[in-house]
Amino acid sequence: MITGTVFDIQKFSVHDGPGIRTTVFLKGCPLRCLWCHNPESWRAQPELLFSVEKCTGCGACVKKCPNGCHSFRNGVHHLNRTRCTGCGACAKPCRTGALELCGERKTAEEVLAEVLRDRPFYENSGGGMTLSGGEPLAQFAFSLELLKQAKANGLHTCLETCGYAPRNRYPALLPFTDLFLFDVKTVDAEKHRRLTGQDNRLILDNLRALDNAGAALHLRCPLIPGINDSEAELHGIAVLANTLAHVQEIEVEPYHPLGVSKAHRLGFDDAFAAPFTPKKQSDLWIARIAEATAVPVKKQ
Repeated sequence: MITGTVFDIQKFSVHDGPGIRTTVFLKGCPLRCLWCHNPESWRAQPELLFSVEKCTGCGACVKKCPNGCHSFRNGVHHLNRTRCTGCGACAKPCRTGALELCGERKTAEEVLAEVLRDRPFYENSGGGMTLSGGEPLAQFAFSLELLKQAKANGLHTCLETCGYAPRNRYPALLPFTDLFLFDVKTVDAEKHRRLTGQDNRLILDNLRALDNAGAALHLRCPLIPGINDSEAELHGIAVLANTLAHVQEIEVEPYHPLGVSKAHRLGFDDAFAAPFTPKKQSDLWIARIAEATAVPVKKQ
């Protein structure tokens, strides 16, 4: 059986494809986006989330951890992440939820069984299963198997992808993926490298290859005020969409800071943070993009 590392299975999702869906979030991502909403997806392995404000100092984690990761000095809980293997032994006795293991190994059959529990909702709404992350193609064999099994069970399937993956992987997914939710973070290669750690040449090559193969596409555009929302950036999104034949929709994703607390719980103290994007701002972005393309533009 093929296994993968899953960090969340979100029921009743209405923002990750048509209808009511179950979104399966997989760990592992090749990008390090400055504003990432799911920093717990970056690393492929299970890892600890630690909420220091929930810790009561009971010391149960010290007794259970086999690697000596936890200690208390002057009543303060210290976590040595360099020793942590993500075994989760310390999280099990933590009654307050200060320690939480993020990521669990599951078989494709186990995940699909969970997804299929809500089949009536999919059938009544035109929904189905969406793979997200992280980057699902970072666990290519697992993602392919999940999509195959979902289609064998008559489910509509979506794949959310950042596009940064070997080009030869996407053709294998095409027969089992009804809709690709393809991230476009910026059209400028150098700016993409600064904001995510990689330039976007491979990403755009994969996007065009999918379009040439006739794949149904939604462009998903995370926009962060003052970072990638200039007039040139917005116009570039529209121009890109106009060069593609199978883009059904452009989805604007306004920045929100909900990933900041998760980054702190992972030990990333210098996480990027900005206020919630005002509706007036996101409405303006949508209008600007829509001025330059006939592709429908909406807020995600």
